[in-house]
Amino acid sequence: MKSKYYELTITIENEDFVDFLADFVANIAGDGIEIGKNSIIVRSENSLSDVEDNINSLLETLGSDIKVSYKIEIKENQDWISSYQNSIEPIEVGKFYIYPSWYEAKEGKINIKIDPALAFGSGHHATTFSCLDAIGTYVTSREHVLDVGCGSGILGLACRKLGATVELCDTDPISVDSCEKNFALNSEEYEELWEGSANQAKGEYDVVIANIIADVLKFIVEDLKRATKVGGILILSGILDKKEEQVRDAYSGLELIERKERDEWVTLVYKKVK
Repeated sequence: MKSKYYELTITIENEDFVDFLADFVANIAGDGIEIGKNSIIVRSENSLSDVEDNINSLLETLGSDIKVSYKIEIKENQDWISSYQNSIEPIEVGKFYIYPSWYEAKEGKINIKIDPALAFGSGHHATTFSCLDAIGTYVTSREHVLDVGCGSGILGLACRKLGATVELCDTDPISVDSCEKNFALNSEEYEELWEGSANQAKGEYDVVIANIIADVLKFIVEDLKRATKVGGILILSGILDKKEEQVRDAYSGLELIERKERDEWVTLVYKKVK
């Protein structure tokens, strides 16, 4: 173990976006992060100089005016990785048991192994939790599923463990790599995995899942609707409650069959009726 490590503190003016950026940063940094009310702390034995650039690129791509500041320090190593791992506990969501590799699987549950120190999307975030809950209700073994913005691959893994055929995509190449590794960690296989979005999907799907953010969901509305077959289910998440009406307006041509809310985050389940 190296004697020193890097600590990057990211301060976000609007605390509503802390969880979203924390997911993104954890995926980039590949290490444990600490989340505060309006801050994210990233620690790594490797340089974190590219994290700031990646965040700024994301915000520019989204056209967002979120104000973010950065401070990086070099500190003495006190085995923070072990401390972080010890702070992460498994979580149960309906049929599913999500656990890091340093825990044991649970009998009687559908077990999904995810190491949150390696990628975001460990089930603890409200949007992931609600999506897993919806998957347990709407996905069966007979179905063909597309996970858009797959991140760690946790949602696609949940569908696969229910017996569905799964395709996944993400615009972030690091997410694609993390997804591939987590499928291998769980000894599961996907049908297709690509870097990109729903506009590259070749067919129609029984269930389409998009756990992203409201602005992106509005931007790719036609791609998601096109990918969902008539009679199929579309699960949308990553929606702050104050953005819900905007998303509902964009997807008004579909039938809303369920709404879930958890910690100010909303998940909408639609059926494509025509």
